[in-house]
Amino acid sequence: MCGIVGVIGNRDVAPIIVEALKRLEYRGYDSAGVATIHDGDIDRRRAQGKLFHLETLLESQPLTGLIGIGHTRWATHGAPSERNAHPHATDRVAIVHNGIIENYRELRERLTAQGAHFVTETDTEVVAHLITGYLDAGKSPQDAVFAALQELEGAFALGIIFKGEDNLIIGARRGSPLAIGYGDGSMYLGSDAFALAPMTNRVTFLEEGDWAVLTRDGAVIHDAEGRIVERKIKVTDVSAALVDKGNHRHFMAKEIFEQPEVLGHTLSEYLNPLNETIRLPELPVDLASVPRITIVACGTAYLAGMVAKYWFEKYARISVEVDIASEFRYRNAALTPGGLAIFISQSGETADTLAALRYCAENGQKTLAIVNVVESSIARAADGILPTFAGPEIGVASTKAFTCQLTTLAVLAVRAGLARGTVAKADEARLVRTLLEVPRHVAEALQADRAIQTISADMARARDVLYLARGHNYPIALEGALKLKEISYIHAEGYAAGELKHGPIALIDEDVPVVVIAPLDEFFDKTISNMQEVIARGGRVLLISDKAGIERVGDSVWAHIMVPTVHPLIAPIINTIPVQLLAYHTAVSKGTDVDQPRNLAKSVTVE
Repeated sequence: MCGIVGVIGNRDVAPIIVEALKRLEYRGYDSAGVATIHDGDIDRRRAQGKLFHLETLLESQPLTGLIGIGHTRWATHGAPSERNAHPHATDRVAIVHNGIIENYRELRERLTAQGAHFVTETDTEVVAHLITGYLDAGKSPQDAVFAALQELEGAFALGIIFKGEDNLIIGARRGSPLAIGYGDGSMYLGSDAFALAPMTNRVTFLEEGDWAVLTRDGAVIHDAEGRIVERKIKVTDVSAALVDKGNHRHFMAKEIFEQPEVLGHTLSEYLNPLNETIRLPELPVDLASVPRITIVACGTAYLAGMVAKYWFEKYARISVEVDIASEFRYRNAALTPGGLAIFISQSGETADTLAALRYCAENGQKTLAIVNVVESSIARAADGILPTFAGPEIGVASTKAFTCQLTTLAVLAVRAGLARGTVAKADEARLVRTLLEVPRHVAEALQADRAIQTISADMARARDVLYLARGHNYPIALEGALKLKEISYIHAEGYAAGELKHGPIALIDEDVPVVVIAPLDEFFDKTISNMQEVIARGGRVLLISDKAGIERVGDSVWAHIMVPTVHPLIAPIINTIPVQLLAYHTAVSKGTDVDQPRNLAKSVTVE
């Protein structure tokens, strides 16, 4: 979600902070701001909208100061506006905040009764007034922050500067990530190592409940009880290069077309092409004897888990439950002792998924994280980790991270089958060869880009779209509908094709395009039967199928998109490509903000 940057430097820090905030744009935001200490006083600049509005403001009204904090805000409490933009300040404190203060109403009422004057609608301003009250009572900045933290409820990360203090930033985390960067005579605070990468590669990740006092000499870290603790300084390998769009109009397009490369990276990590075997790192359980698998995730990652359920049950013959993290964490789920719980997240910071992981760990499950950020909270909390190697994903709508998740899960499912004897050792080489073909087939599927662009110009006029599929392609239908909703704002729903007659068929008319994913596989005939029911009622069908499937259907469909003929194991990965391109080009035709669609954030670090 929101992005935090703090800098104690040796020159004016406002330009440094703005550049760091640009690296956090992928999180999604609606306003931005910077505050510095200059001649002992707090000075701020804030702007609604994208960072270039803030940059324009800073050109006309420059900020000076060797210490400062900055923020990109994604609204939770209070509408997007300059007034509600961070940093928030009193006459003694300026603060930036990620997350939600759950008890802010009670605190606000109490502080108002004590004379505090609130000027925003945000929960963040409560923290500024709370700390100010303790400062006014004579506490030091460190003691004031520690006292305030005892009163706050919720999940948050904080960055704080103080009037009269040009060598002090205090940061705190509870349920939201925060990192400290170490420079040469300078110190940094950031939401993640990616923001700090151009300035330093020496980073400490604060642990749950930690708060830290930063000066030019370094950092003193305290735990939730106020005890001074040591946290490891890590040398990160996050690239310091600014990410750009290359030859593409949007990051999303760039990331769609990066998939052959990043899928190759992922496969090369987990497969040995020389002896055609699977090579996974040590896992937290023995796959041969694990009694049950629980997969928990949110959004697109949840749909990756749905595909994995088909794979695990087919290849490993093991019972799998897939659940939405925001539901699972509150359901008091009954878990089989000794089970494996798998958590899927691009960012590794999804609050509901992290809470679900902790629940499973407390209830006798071994935990495995499938994440794209190896230094994330979920990765560090899990018993084991399988990174996805997608690289930084800037577009809010997940593309390459999703297919890398699918690829990692496919490898894991086959490995489970080998361990359990449900996949013969003689079949390992064949399945490894199949998986190694994924980058090539994805590149082939991307060749439909121009044809899909033409189809999308028509799709952009629709108000509603249905997606149908069966078997392991059913979650891809759900993903196609989700992508279209996310970035084009067209209402879309995905259904198992066999459910068509149980309600959705009532929606069919000539104005509702129906996307049918039906390669020539074991489900083909039944799916095409459902498709013919759509056509008989005047529906316009866009068929996604391979050459043989399209030839079987003939000219009865409105349009078709051809995908390569592939082994069923990898079909869901390959069939993802056309639904991504369809959503992308439809959104471009409509003129929406493809990379940062309205109301969405890349990493959801609050409930």
